[in-house]
Amino acid sequence: MTLMTERPTTSGTEPDGFEDLLDVLDELDVPGFRAEIIRGSIVLSPWSKGYYHIAMDLICDQLRPHLPEGHRISIGPFLYVFPGDERAYGPDIHVAPREVFQTVSNRLDGEALAFVAELTSTSTRDDDLTDKVRVHGGAGIPVYLVLDMQEEQATVYWTPSAKGYESHCTMPFGEKLPMPAPFDCTLDTSGFHAPATKKSAP
Repeated sequence: MTLMTERPTTSGTEPDGFEDLLDVLDELDVPGFRAEIIRGSIVLSPWSKGYYHIAMDLICDQLRPHLPEGHRISIGPFLYVFPGDERAYGPDIHVAPREVFQTVSNRLDGEALAFVAELTSTSTRDDDLTDKVRVHGGAGIPVYLVLDMQEEQATVYWTPSAKGYESHCTMPFGEKLPMPAPFDCTLDTSGFHAPATKKSAP
């Protein structure tokens, strides 16, 4: 379930523009939800399922030896801001230069990112596959990875452009996915599947 606050208010006044929405985001107290700004709305998404953490760890372990010099790979929650698109995202996995984190602000520079990965949920899937493709590509982020947890397939986007990305490759979970520059490696997607559910005893 995604909660969208179309006209959020704080202190009795409606926000006027992107900066005001960011201020509202700072004041939100919504345990169990991740908050982002997408298309002029604050979108609250439930926290990820447990097995998503396994996939995120596997991605970090495989990409860490191939990081650009001076970069670090992290699992959220951190808020990256794209003022030109009036977006603020909290990606599942992100790679950025260490100096990006040398700040007391919680609003990090989205254009400094070298890599973003999102693991879809039923509530975020459409935005992960459309809005974020356009914004990340337009911001010049070299690589954007989407793990479609509902369809059990991984798509990597590269060659950023004003409209999104010029290139992409999709592989089902269990296959090896080529990761373009600046990583120039392959990502083994084995282990990304949902665990088998236990049947109840009769």
